[in-house]
Amino acid sequence: MQCYQEFSKWLANHLANDLPKEVVAFNFNLYEGVTGTLEQYHIELIGADTFDEEDSDWPCNEIFTTRDDLFIIERTEDISKWKKGLEVMTSLVSKYLQEGKYADKLKSVNAVGIGFVDGDIHILYRS
Repeated sequence: MQCYQEFSKWLANHLANDLPKEVVAFNFNLYEGVTGTLEQYHIELIGADTFDEEDSDWPCNEIFTTRDDLFIIERTEDISKWKKGLEVMTSLVSKYLQEGKYADKLKSVNAVGIGFVDGDIHILYRS
């Protein structure tokens, strides 16, 4: 996976810090973005103080965010469609959950999800 090392480093930098004890679920919010003429995907990690799988708005209850330091993936031809972009970003997070330096910290909460901010959330981990 071409950008896993950079993603892993970015995520570890954030997870190395103390996080609010009230976080009960994490979500990787995904956005389609543009910088200049480059189309991109933006990834933001949030921690929420509520989790209800039946309520897709639970990530709106964020008490932690990496919004000031997004992880950015250039939208190349092979991942230009959002579904393919979602697949790639999901595989990055899934790999980190398996082998990342702070995977245990992510898995110390009720759930870890991923999804575009205007779409469905896919739960990648449940405790």
